[in-house]
Amino acid sequence: MFKKSLLAAAAAIVLPVAANAQTGTAYPGFYVGAEGGLNWLLNNNSYQMDTGWAAGGKLGYDFVGPRVELEGLYRSNTGTSNVLFPGGVANVRGRIDQVSVMANLLYDFMPTSAFTPFIGAGAGIAFVDSTIQGCNMCSTQFAYQGIIGVAWNITEAFRLSVDGRYFGTTNPGAYQNNNIMTMLSLSYKFGQPEVAPPPPPPPQVTPPSFMVFFDWDRANLSDQALNTIRQAAAAFKSKGSARITATGHTDTSGPESYNMALSLRRANAVKDALVREGVPAAAITVIGRGESQPLVPTGDGVREPQNRRVEIVVQ
Repeated sequence: MFKKSLLAAAAAIVLPVAANAQTGTAYPGFYVGAEGGLNWLLNNNSYQMDTGWAAGGKLGYDFVGPRVELEGLYRSNTGTSNVLFPGGVANVRGRIDQVSVMANLLYDFMPTSAFTPFIGAGAGIAFVDSTIQGCNMCSTQFAYQGIIGVAWNITEAFRLSVDGRYFGTTNPGAYQNNNIMTMLSLSYKFGQPEVAPPPPPPPQVTPPSFMVFFDWDRANLSDQALNTIRQAAAAFKSKGSARITATGHTDTSGPESYNMALSLRRANAVKDALVREGVPAAAITVIGRGESQPLVPTGDGVREPQNRRVEIVVQ
């Protein structure tokens, strides 16, 4: 009855937590873990046992859902026994130690969740004391256990688990070896999948641009400039829906205010030529930069042909 109540209580704790879990990721792989907790060797007619402890480790493989593992645990409980001897009965204080090696089969109900409920069962062998003051783990017994618990998947590799379990063996002699345990374990799974590198950023598309040049202190267009403007107009028409920016520049010769006005005259000359080539005037923006953005850096008062230009950008 006690064992059934323990399992029902554990299930009542596990299932609501699991229902609120968040979905994550999981992958198959080997894992190792360390565990420890409390062990209650249930009182019987022969002994009155104190709360004991258990500690050990495990090695397993996670199939993402089913798990198999090999587990080794050491348990120790102290207690009191009534020992008969000629002339009376004596209370004898002693200890029962156990070492078990178990093969466990477990199942995670929601292995990709942050919180994962699980159940399991195991079978193996145990080396136990035959009596409370008997030989040290000299009795070899068949061992079995049932497990129910919940795990917190801290990361894809680290897992923290708490479980309740019943552990029993065939009769070692002077007492019934029935154990109720609560265990806390931390495990690490090997073979984490490599994170795919982020995709490369999409290549930046540079809008087509064109450049026309002018004679010194002039805003009229040469035949070569007109041919470049025709190419810019064709690029505009090929886009279907676009805009053109015509930005005028000058060299550093002449006053700065004069050069600002000259750069605007040059940009407007290009705009007029584009309109003649079929580009709507409303699609053209005219900007004057004067001598502030030379293509070729020079000192003041230098007549640099590369700086007397209009840059045409189709975007």
